[in-house]
Parts: sequence; structure tokens; C-alpha cells
Amino acid sequence: MASANKRLALPSNNNEGILARVSSTISQSPIVHKGQQAASDVAYVAKRLLKSTGKAAWIAGTTFLILVVPLIIEMDREQQLTEHEMQNASLLGTPSLPAK
Repeated sequence: MASANKRLALPSNNNEGILARVSSTISQSPIVHKGQQAASDVAYVAKRLLKSTGKAAWIAGTTFLILVVPLIIEMDREQQLTEHEMQNASLLGTPSLPAK
């Protein structure tokens, strides 16, 4: 029985438990350090990518508003004017102009 008690007792030179020792050993591992560095690098690249994507979206959106929206509005006005002229021509009985 005495040998069984000795076998179950874990040697402890510090006042740390086995989980604390394993945890500290793992956290000081070079593999864990490299993994943390890789995760940090990925986060940095993702942040920069999102920032540049936001800038590109802002440039594209403002360019669309300044250049394309007025063109669409003008084309719509032209089509409404043409339809209005064709409607007036058909009401007055004058032949409509052929489409070019």
C-alpha cells in the first residue's frame, strides 16, 4: 500500500498544478508564437484590404453619381419629350416623323 501512495503522488517542485505547468509550456512554445504572429499578420492585411476597398467603393459611388445619374436623367427627359411630341402629332392628325 505504501508504494501505491508514493506512485500516486505527483512531484511538484513549484506550487503549480499540472494544468498550469502544461498551459505555461504550451503558451511558451515557438509554434504558438508563430501562430499568433500569423494571426496578427492576417488581421493587419484584412484591415488594410477593407480600408482600401472602402476607398475604392467611395470613388466608384461618387463617380457614378456625378457622371452617370445626370446622363440617365437626360435620356429619360428626351424620351418623354419624344413620346409627348408623338402623342400630340397623333391627336392633331399630322403624320409623325419617321424614326431615324
